[in-house]
Amino acid sequence: MAMADALPVPLRRVALIAGEASGDQLGASVIEGLRARHPHVEFVGMCGPRMAAAGCRALADVEELNVMGIVEILRHYPRLRRLRARLTADILTLRPDVVIGIDVPDFTFWMEARFKQAGIFSVHLVCPQVWAWRASRIPSLAKAVDLMLTLFPFEAPFLAGHGIKASFIGHPLADRIPAAPDRIATRQKLGLAASGPLVALMPGSRRQELSRHVDLFLLAAQRLQAVMPDTRFVAGAVHAAAARQILERHAALAPKLPLTVVERQASEVLIAADTALVVSGTVSLESALCGTPAVVAYRMAALSHWWLRRLVTVAHIALPNLLLEKRLFPEFVQNEATPDALAGALEKWLRDGPAREAARASCGQLHQQLAQQAGRSAALAIEQGLRERHEASA
Repeated sequence: MAMADALPVPLRRVALIAGEASGDQLGASVIEGLRARHPHVEFVGMCGPRMAAAGCRALADVEELNVMGIVEILRHYPRLRRLRARLTADILTLRPDVVIGIDVPDFTFWMEARFKQAGIFSVHLVCPQVWAWRASRIPSLAKAVDLMLTLFPFEAPFLAGHGIKASFIGHPLADRIPAAPDRIATRQKLGLAASGPLVALMPGSRRQELSRHVDLFLLAAQRLQAVMPDTRFVAGAVHAAAARQILERHAALAPKLPLTVVERQASEVLIAADTALVVSGTVSLESALCGTPAVVAYRMAALSHWWLRRLVTVAHIALPNLLLEKRLFPEFVQNEATPDALAGALEKWLRDGPAREAARASCGQLHQQLAQQAGRSAALAIEQGLRERHEASA
């Protein structure tokens, strides 16, 4: 057996802590990667439907952490503190071999530090954007984790420069999304017209995101349809509650807008579309991996925006723009995110075929860079970390 495949200590139980829909997807990929190599491992933790389907026993649901923004987190802090304390106690009682915190560092780092102090191998998946803002968190990161699994290639050497062990595993979305998706077949699968311009609306997964973006996106779609009447729209909803909210607001704001709502098939919705209107975050990267040029918008609480403006040091908010180091997708933040501005940017994508094709070529390069069999890569990195710990203590 090759050294990369050898594990000197048995892997009996793994705990995972995810806090939102994207973390649930990442956690499912890691579970699948570990289970392929260790079929009898037990998985427990804070999970969503994808992790549960992959075999994780729920100690809490990701929806319990469905808050974001400074103001919102302060409002929910007492409940979140109780949840964090309960999860920490439950996981310490179960004594897993490995704990994997997935994103949401402000929630998980406190827990991970205690697991590390208790001798449990502490792993964090998704590097906090310390290279963009709040670099002061780097020392607390070092105290909390034994290993950082990064989704993007530049993050591992950045962390290594600060003495933090890290491994680039790629992004599970790049593994799952075809490099050359069939748009016509995907439209047929979703029951959408095979021809004619189609715009995807992706207003987010969290409650606060939906409340700030559903109306905005519907009004932008209405403006666009007024100047391009043959345009149709498809909205991606992460769950039934989001679908209901979109449909209710559609009926109230733009009942004549030709809109189809699709649940739990974000990649398919994006693949089917000619262009997309998306919130900043993982879905902007998903749009790029699907080869769909997008317009990125984001609104947050005024206080949160005021604070972040003074801390963020990077030139872009959209992940594809950050990774490609250029403004591939137009970005509209806070007061700049108006229905007219968003409609205008979408119209440019729809009317400029050569620009769409050039953008798809850049998206293809990004897809190739991030397709690294992330689940298996994560499993190998965790095994290597455990092996090194075993050798150090022998």
